[in-house]
Amino acid sequence: MVRLLVSVLVFVINVLYRNRPYPRFYVLETVARVPYFSYLSVLHLYETLGWWRKADWLKVHFAETWNELHHLLIMESLGGNNAWIDRFLARHVGLLYYWIIVLLYALSPRSAYHFMELVEEHAYESYDHFLTSETEYLKAQSAPQVALNYYRDGDLYMFDEFQTGQRPESRRPQINNLYDVFVAIRDDEREHVKTMVACQAPMAQKTFKSPHTPELQPSPMLK
Repeated sequence: MVRLLVSVLVFVINVLYRNRPYPRFYVLETVARVPYFSYLSVLHLYETLGWWRKADWLKVHFAETWNELHHLLIMESLGGNNAWIDRFLARHVGLLYYWIIVLLYALSPRSAYHFMELVEEHAYESYDHFLTSETEYLKAQSAPQVALNYYRDGDLYMFDEFQTGQRPESRRPQINNLYDVFVAIRDDEREHVKTMVACQAPMAQKTFKSPHTPELQPSPMLK
């Protein structure tokens, strides 16, 4: 079922938007945010019912939505959402996937994380192909201000928070042109894949933590 869901999404994005990269990425980023909203909704429900409270999961998934939001803002600044049909399709597909992933996450969190692993892998490959095919054009274009605000000038705490495979402050993209922006977005997608894999680990419920969570230090009396 997970592979079927991903295949439908890939069909919509790759076939309907074959020669329209910015609208394609707009749709991709709109839908890619949705599963993280689904995870947060179910986790908040569990906490409200007193079943399970894991602040680190909430922090990381919110940081993932924050990262995807800025990908979306970049695509909007490039005109990806200019056509009403693209906005209509993205939002309605996103709404459908929200409820599907809510149900899937409640029944099988590992399957829901595997879904996003596959989606983020597709996103990485899409951006990587785009970078290869449009290198010269992208290097000649200026970086959108929203990209500079996010990757260079903003508060990067949230940027570090979704990258569970990196130490905080260890990754700082250099943004000089539009090519650099897409490199940063592509590499973000790779970090999302790593985090989704970490969420599927057998002992994840006991060991998973956000990058800013300090390691517990032994008491001096126990040394």
